[in-house]
Amino acid sequence: MHPEIARLLEQAEQRYLQTNELELFRRYAVSLARRMETYEILRDKEEQIFQPVADRLVAAFPDERQDLLERSLKHWLLISRYCGTAMLLSDPDFLALRLKDWMTGLVQTHQTQTIERKLYELLLQGVKAELSDKHFPLIQPLFEKAKAILLEEPKPQ
Repeated sequence: MHPEIARLLEQAEQRYLQTNELELFRRYAVSLARRMETYEILRDKEEQIFQPVADRLVAAFPDERQDLLERSLKHWLLISRYCGTAMLLSDPDFLALRLKDWMTGLVQTHQTQTIERKLYELLLQGVKAELSDKHFPLIQPLFEKAKAILLEEPKPQ
């Protein structure tokens, strides 16, 4: 749950919320429907998104070890799911916590930075092709954040 909403719920135990505080709930409720739609599209079209990404990745790295490509694809499949959940919760910190638990240093250990960058690029193209203009902006910042964490780049604004 969005941290600010959680904070307001705690305050509501001690007093009624003010009109401006309730407005935050209204905006959250309205955006929840769109976030749920986006999540469902990502879930239902996961294979349609990832199969072309996998095919293009293999074509882009024909001499690369198959196990490295598969490992990177599996990572981004999980990352995609984490991004969806973070978007649904409206909580980017959820994503950061999940990725830092198991991702920190993994790319550097296997030296797959080039593969990961290309995979991110291909995945974002695939996601954008499946989502409408009203859905894509909800998930894009989370993919950018995931890329920054994965490749230990400066945080996106």
